[in-house]
Amino acid sequence: MSEQNIVMTVAAGGKLSGQIRVPGDKSISHRAVMLGSLAEGVTEIHGFLEGEDPVATLQAFRAMGVRIEGPDKGHVVVHGVGLRGLNRPPRPLYLGNSGTSMRLLAGLLAAQPFDSTLTGDDSLSGRPMRRVTEPLAAMGAHIETSPSGTPPLKIRGRQGLQGISYQMPVASAQLKSALLLAGLYAEGTTCVVEPGPSRDHTERMLQGFGYTVQREEDRVCLQGGGTLEAMHIEVPGDISSAAFFMVGAAISEGSEILLQNVGVNPTRTGVIEILRQMGADITLENERSAGAEPVADIRVRGARLRGTAIQPHQVPLAIDEFPALFVAAACAEGETVLSGAGELRVKESDRIQVMADGLLELGIDVRPTEDGIVIQGGEPSGGTVDSHGDHRVAMAFAMAGLCAASPIVVRDCANVRTSFPGFVEHAWRLGMNIKETAW
Repeated sequence: MSEQNIVMTVAAGGKLSGQIRVPGDKSISHRAVMLGSLAEGVTEIHGFLEGEDPVATLQAFRAMGVRIEGPDKGHVVVHGVGLRGLNRPPRPLYLGNSGTSMRLLAGLLAAQPFDSTLTGDDSLSGRPMRRVTEPLAAMGAHIETSPSGTPPLKIRGRQGLQGISYQMPVASAQLKSALLLAGLYAEGTTCVVEPGPSRDHTERMLQGFGYTVQREEDRVCLQGGGTLEAMHIEVPGDISSAAFFMVGAAISEGSEILLQNVGVNPTRTGVIEILRQMGADITLENERSAGAEPVADIRVRGARLRGTAIQPHQVPLAIDEFPALFVAAACAEGETVLSGAGELRVKESDRIQVMADGLLELGIDVRPTEDGIVIQGGEPSGGTVDSHGDHRVAMAFAMAGLCAASPIVVRDCANVRTSFPGFVEHAWRLGMNIKETAW
């Protein structure tokens, strides 16, 4: 199929039923390869997400001399080279659409004894990077961006980094992780102070690799100069992928699905909290632990949703799930108001504007604001929307077909494979009438 012209078409109405296991968590897959590469010994990863974003991370470490076997059905074997064992890549590291890869690698590569360059596709090349490069510069890093603060990133090696205490202006797991990875190499202590909770996968995984991380309330600290010891990692299902089907089942009368083995890290469960706030029928079953991460099976039944006010403190806990949540709001009774979410404007697309434009095309009364959106729920009319190459926007609009009056066509969907390979097949398995075509 053409990389640029994948179209998804969803028939109107229907319901979801059955059970599926969504692909492995993207955030954890990235970090497993990164820390496994820097560890002493052999790290085995099961459940690795074989999407384009984590594979971009994997290929970057291969280019720096790390021997990595797989991925083979989610199984990856990483032969770690230690914190000081990376080699200069022979060419710029191309990271595709993956902002996580670029921001975390910026922190890691700032401390290496060689120069490197990070590049990406057109979407990634337009995303802001100064929020990462400026605090890294305060540690002694030397990273050049474009004049507008976007990629490519040209990183000058051989810089002696110093630990700092950094007060983050916004809660951001990518920024926090970049600073902590740089802190592994820095002299002294690196501390990050958060204004609110953000994903803590990096801290949890560092501790799993035997590295001491101190966490007190809103502060995370580590000392440079330690070592990482190889470990076995079971990657749970990605709640960001599960969120689309959670919303699909919640908005379609008579639905009941079970999403198996999903990560329910408390820094990621904002989507469950917000959907329950809207009246969704969601229960967690078989709660357990997979390594350092909490896991559960998630059961969702169709329910009558109502609009709600989403508070700014809830935003970091559901930042990637808002395209799906906007669809839930469009199918709910009454008004949903979101504020404090300006971060959505600098994702793979301007998710506030792109979702607003698409919902307007579907006949929904919606008003974007500077840092949020106001949605008057109703029944989407159906029609054609453009995802602007944003995988989460594309999958969200696909789910809107379940409560629409007529079919929905979603354009520019090739990037769905970056985070959720097999999305259409999973949707079929649960009963959606959806097809994928190349134009």
